[in-house]
Amino acid sequence: MAANRRGDIVNDQPRRHLEQALDACAEGRPEGIDTILQHEGPQLLGVAHRILGRHDLAEEALQDAMVQIWRKAPQQDRAGGSARGWIYAVLRNRCLTILRDGKRLASLSPEDLTRMQEARQDLQPDDGWKLLAGTGRLGECLDTLDDPSRRAILLAHVAGYSHGEISARQGVPLGTAKSWIRRGLASLRECLS
Repeated sequence: MAANRRGDIVNDQPRRHLEQALDACAEGRPEGIDTILQHEGPQLLGVAHRILGRHDLAEEALQDAMVQIWRKAPQQDRAGGSARGWIYAVLRNRCLTILRDGKRLASLSPEDLTRMQEARQDLQPDDGWKLLAGTGRLGECLDTLDDPSRRAILLAHVAGYSHGEISARQGVPLGTAKSWIRRGLASLRECLS
């Protein structure tokens, strides 16, 4: 128990839970994300929904924020603010990025959007990937990847598909698609360095 500015006794256990959760994330332990979602999940989703106005986008923002928290937890500066404040700031920034991206799409005419969607659906990830990568080092490194990883990376980074869209398009669970991308990018990094 601790006292706040008014001298009231307050329970600082939730604060400690979130700090411990970020420590777990920084150490690569998945229970950190579970703890954050257990203690703050509904509130985080509510904040995202208020900012974005759509439940599907709020869920996407929350998932993306959890991935960012997982990746950036080792760099989180405890002296710069509370764990809770940092978690909500990551979510808010992700929501604002989604809003910004949505405004860019909203500025396009319906005909442009239709053409873009049709072209995107017609795209085959293997079509011309060697031409795109060229004969240089990137092409050689892409050639070393297994087909599922290469397709997933090209769909994500060339065609702009989300991980969910890639999993649906390739008929695999979301976690599998994410693993293909993660492992493939790690292999590319290693090959290119």
